[in-house]
Amino acid sequence: MLDAASKTFFHLIAKSKTLKKMASRYGMRRPTSFARRFIAGETVAEAIEAARTVAGRGLNITLDLLGESVTNLDEADTATRGYLAVIDAIVQSGIERNLSLKLTQLGLDVDKASAIDNLRKILERAGPAGFFVRIDMEGSAYTDVTLEIFETLWRHGYHEIGIVLQSALYRTEQRDLAHVNALGARVRLVKGAYKEPKQVAHQKKADVDAAYARMMKTLITDGHHAAIATHDPEMIEIARQWATERGVAPDRFEFQMLYGVRRDLQAMLVKAGYRVRVYIPFGREWFPYFMRRLGERPANVMFVIRGIVGESG
Repeated sequence: MLDAASKTFFHLIAKSKTLKKMASRYGMRRPTSFARRFIAGETVAEAIEAARTVAGRGLNITLDLLGESVTNLDEADTATRGYLAVIDAIVQSGIERNLSLKLTQLGLDVDKASAIDNLRKILERAGPAGFFVRIDMEGSAYTDVTLEIFETLWRHGYHEIGIVLQSALYRTEQRDLAHVNALGARVRLVKGAYKEPKQVAHQKKADVDAAYARMMKTLITDGHHAAIATHDPEMIEIARQWATERGVAPDRFEFQMLYGVRRDLQAMLVKAGYRVRVYIPFGREWFPYFMRRLGERPANVMFVIRGIVGESG
């Protein structure tokens, strides 16, 4: 019950333009600022620096230029050009070439055709340079159109792309996972950070976890370089046992975690011989992402409160 209430509360805060403006002014003002636990910074240079540090610990990395739900095509164009600049900066830096993005960041709410065109621009720059690009999944209202765009691009030969599926949604286990696996595409399995109605999603944590465990097993044995995105030690242990029992080598799948979350688990898995990828978010549009991270895990709230108290001294 507390987890559900926390998720609802922080999703409401994430939509506040006033709080977003205040956070943008104060949340990143110092290297010790509270948001930097989960956000690498506001610039690509800061993200690349963070990526080098993470890679130095034996971890793989993905960069995510934060942004979503743009309201006009000018903003979508700005986000697209931002990603093109990020691609160029990554190439120049020599770090791993792996990106994540959201379709509403590219104008999906404004004009579907323009969003697809913007995504193609990014893929046309990223593909020849050897990038892998993961299309993130947003709330359930976007599931159909996101999968439609992904599949269309896949069938047109864009195979260095992947998709995200959420175990909280009923449809994922009922049809989406099997369909994407049949395509031969790479799936990142998450539990789901969005507050969803009971008509489309599991409401109890235990049910979300159970669905995640079932689909995780399917991905490990039948998926294509499955990405098991979780910070849950129980889920990680289930994955490891399942892979061992089925004779699935550690290099056939990977664990994925968020920047600043469970660094102890990251180190433990690397030491045990598993591939671990860390998602490194950055950019000026970090506030909604940050609020969802707090809503996912109430323990994160105390970390932030301690940080705010520390800064006020």
